[in-house]
Amino acid sequence: MFQQQQKEGETVIYTCTLNTAIDLYVELEELIPDSVNRTFDEDYQPNGKGVNVSIMLKRLGIESVALGFIAGFTGKYIEDSLREMDIQTDFVEVDGITRVNVFINSTEEYKIVNQGPVIQLAEQKLLLNKIKEIPTGSMLVLSGSLPKGVPDSIIVDIAKTCQTQGIQLVLDTSVDTVADTLIYRPFLLKPNEEEVADILKKKKPLSEEGLIECGNELLQRGAQQVIISRGKNGALYFSQDDLLKVTSPQGKVVNTACSGDSMLATFIGKRLQDRTIGDALSKAVAVGASTAFSKGLSDLKDIPDLLKQVTITNYKG
Repeated sequence: MFQQQQKEGETVIYTCTLNTAIDLYVELEELIPDSVNRTFDEDYQPNGKGVNVSIMLKRLGIESVALGFIAGFTGKYIEDSLREMDIQTDFVEVDGITRVNVFINSTEEYKIVNQGPVIQLAEQKLLLNKIKEIPTGSMLVLSGSLPKGVPDSIIVDIAKTCQTQGIQLVLDTSVDTVADTLIYRPFLLKPNEEEVADILKKKKPLSEEGLIECGNELLQRGAQQVIISRGKNGALYFSQDDLLKVTSPQGKVVNTACSGDSMLATFIGKRLQDRTIGDALSKAVAVGASTAFSKGLSDLKDIPDLLKQVTITNYKG
C-alpha cells in the first residue's frame, strides 16, 4: 500500500475509482445513422470519477493517491497518464480491459458508457485491505459506479471501515446502498438532483423546496455535509450550520461528463486550503461550469471571469 507522507495536522487525500475508464471525446457536425460519420476533433482522457478528482486536485496544487481497479492496456494507459502528471497510484490490477466510454458532441450530446471487466472477490478484498491501511485522519473520496462482480454492499463496508479507522469519507455515487452508509456518518455526500431522490426514495423531479428537504433529511440521518449538484442551476450545500444556494455561470456546454467531479475536487481542495465554505463552494461551481464548457477537466484559465457570475444565498445567515 502506497502511503503519502503525512505531516502533523495535515489531511492526506486518497481517491477510489472502482470502475475506471478512458473517456473518448469526439466532435462531428452531425451523427447520421447507417453512414460513416467522420469526426473533426477527438481527445482521449484517463477517467473515472475518482481519477478526475485526483487530476483536478493536482491542478489545484494538492496531492492525492489514486486507488481502484485497472485492467489491460487501457488500464495501463490510465496509470501511466496519472504518473506523467505526478499523481501517485496504488491500483489493483485485474484481468480484462478497462472500459472506454465515448462522448459525442454533435447537434446533441451523446454518452456511451460501457461496463468494463468483472472484478473477482479476491481482487475486491485486496482493495478493501488497501483502504484499511489508509492512515487515520486521511480523507477517502469514493466516486462513481460499480464494476461487474462488485456488490452494492461494498459501499457500506467501506463506510464502516472509514468510521472505524477515523477516515473522512466523501461519497459521490449512485449506488443503491448510499442510504445504508448514513449510520457511519460520512463526511460529505455529493449527489445530483436525481441521485438524491433515488437515495431517499422520493418521486422525481424534485422542486428546490423538495431538494432542501432531502438535504436536511440526509443530515438528520447521519451525513455531516451534503452538496446537491444541480448542473446549470448550481448547487445546494447543507451542514448543521449552513444552508447555501449557489448559482452557476452560463455558457456553451461541450461535455458535462466530468463537471461534478471537478466541482467536488475543488470544494474539497479549497476547504483544505482554509478557504471559507462560501468561497470554496463558489470556486467549485465555477470550476464545474468551466469543465462543462470544455472537452475535459477545466484548465482553470477562465475561472476569474466565471466567478463574476456566481452568487451565493445563505438561508441560515
